[in-house]
Amino acid sequence: MSEIIKFRKGLNIKLKGSAEKVLSTAPESSAYAVKPTDFHGLTPRLCVKQGDEVKAGTPVFFDKYKPEIQFVSPVSGTVEAINRGERRKLLEVVIKSDAKNVSEKYKITEELLNSREQIIELMLKAGYWSFVIQRPYGIIANPADKPKSIFVSGIDTAPLTVDMAFLLLGQEEYFQKGIDVLAKLTEGKVYLGLDADDLASKLNKIKNAEITLFTGKHPAGNVGVQIHHIDPINKGEVVWTVDAQHVAILGRFFSTGTYSAEKIVALCGSKVKRPQYYKIITGASITALENLIDNSENPRYISGDVLTGTSIGKDGYIGFYGNRISVIPEGDDYEFLGWAMPRFKKFSASKSYFSWLTPNRLYDMDTNLNGGERAFVVTNQYEKVLPMDIYPVYLLKAILAEDVDKMEQLGIYEVIEEDLALCEFVCTSKIEVQAILRKGINLMIKEMS
Repeated sequence: MSEIIKFRKGLNIKLKGSAEKVLSTAPESSAYAVKPTDFHGLTPRLCVKQGDEVKAGTPVFFDKYKPEIQFVSPVSGTVEAINRGERRKLLEVVIKSDAKNVSEKYKITEELLNSREQIIELMLKAGYWSFVIQRPYGIIANPADKPKSIFVSGIDTAPLTVDMAFLLLGQEEYFQKGIDVLAKLTEGKVYLGLDADDLASKLNKIKNAEITLFTGKHPAGNVGVQIHHIDPINKGEVVWTVDAQHVAILGRFFSTGTYSAEKIVALCGSKVKRPQYYKIITGASITALENLIDNSENPRYISGDVLTGTSIGKDGYIGFYGNRISVIPEGDDYEFLGWAMPRFKKFSASKSYFSWLTPNRLYDMDTNLNGGERAFVVTNQYEKVLPMDIYPVYLLKAILAEDVDKMEQLGIYEVIEEDLALCEFVCTSKIEVQAILRKGINLMIKEMS
């Protein structure tokens, strides 16, 4: 029987608008975007210009320092716009779809599937290498590295939880194929984390991976937490992680040889008229979904979950990573008397409001900070929601002091933003924990280069 790891620390944030287990095809988008901002540590260089025709899978830009890592168009069509920001920073390459979705095709042979080098070469060429994320640092993996293990989390515990078993329903063969391919990329093990409360899931029958069962509050589903408890990262070691749905997409590619950017996302949140799952192509314009969303009170569109996702605006494009689109109230209104009110309908992690008397209530939460940033207050709040042997406050202070040695000693190799997202959520001082952590990670990358 698989090992079961139970977490007592953590926090479940129960929001209105969880997706029903209904799958539909999303309305077709006329435009799609590939955004360098989705990828940490990337310095993009264009390989197309406005007006160029592309297929699904045609490279549109590459990494300046690792030119073999290419980023490709999700659909066939024409490069409509190349949008830049301050200092000509490349923000997005917009492709106008021709609605034909003609894809690049590749020949898959048994010889290729048995060769680590050929698998990596094909993933780089096809634009799928960006699925592979390196720990430490949470950046796209260096194909020249040899990881000590590869981790896949088949659990989602973030707010507005995505049902991973439903997300992969009918794709179990492709998922198995993807696991088999990943097993060729490491001399160590492929670890698959699954939900101990869903033993009937077909994913429990996956072979060629060591299955560990997890139970507990969020962030039990975070791959970083799972790595910490199974195979912790020490200085000089590298672990690779791949999203569960990306494993299935890889399996489909290595089975068919055809590039595809189609995935399933949960459209969820209190501002969604009917929250459910949709088949969609990565990078689609959010405007294609506007009829499914209540726009009456200025909603915030988030590509990803509400703790770690990216605000994309009502005219933005769905990000490369993440299995959900969350739509919640913006929270730009002023609340009379603020914290002095009893707030029976407001969530509090510290039981500051009387709402803790109704533990099963679902909340319609907005993005209001309900206060301003102030000095660190020692409350032990962070430790209550972080099931890792790390002192988060001391780590953050070491980052602010740019003390690299202390950062190493305090565990910066083991965490990225999603692992400390709950610390930011419960923080009395409203500290931007995730932004500080990324600053520290970038400093570590600079020091190690």
